[in-house]
Amino acid sequence: MNLRRTPAVSGLRTITVSLVEDRTVVRESLRALIGGTDGFACLGAYGSMEDALPGLEANLPDVVVIDLGLPGMSGIDGIRLLRERYPRLAMIVLTVFDDDQRIFEAICAGAEGYLLKNSPPSAILDGIREIVDGGAPMSPAIARRVMELFRRFQPPETAAHNLTPHELRVLKMMAEGDNLKTAAKKLGVTANTVAYHMKRIYEKLQVHSKAEAVAKALRQGLLR
Repeated sequence: MNLRRTPAVSGLRTITVSLVEDRTVVRESLRALIGGTDGFACLGAYGSMEDALPGLEANLPDVVVIDLGLPGMSGIDGIRLLRERYPRLAMIVLTVFDDDQRIFEAICAGAEGYLLKNSPPSAILDGIREIVDGGAPMSPAIARRVMELFRRFQPPETAAHNLTPHELRVLKMMAEGDNLKTAAKKLGVTANTVAYHMKRIYEKLQVHSKAEAVAKALRQGLLR
């Protein structure tokens, strides 16, 4: 992966990032990219989830970038564990795997973004910014696969947790990568209105985050 430094948007606060990647060349390239870009700071770079856990506990970042093909504990199991420990932690998958099973499992485990390793450096940085802003960054090929997954799932016979058609639309927009601001613009309402709808969705689905809401909707076939 050929990574080069790309300037971040000036005037923004520093986004702290930790990396979990077993390949030394990739890990050090990502560390250099993030640490060498204005507006970003790399708090830690680990070769396995077992090494990462104590480091993350001591110094929790805004975002963790996680490979799936890790030695020892898998990236998916690590995401699931981190989601349990840190419900608000933003996690992006960065991997070579683009098969449906891993995509589905990673999202259900709690990942809020899914990027492929052939993504340009600017796309990786943009994805980190986007997830901090409440988005769900995905490589274009992954977004298409996610939409295919949506189409395959049939809605359950029982009521969809009493979600209204509008709430389902908002949830689908979030699953497709929108954040509060972009969803509000598309719907012609304020970001506070979208935030209110998301709060109601969380209550009805009995979840605490967008990632959990999307994962539960995927598992139960609520999104078409």
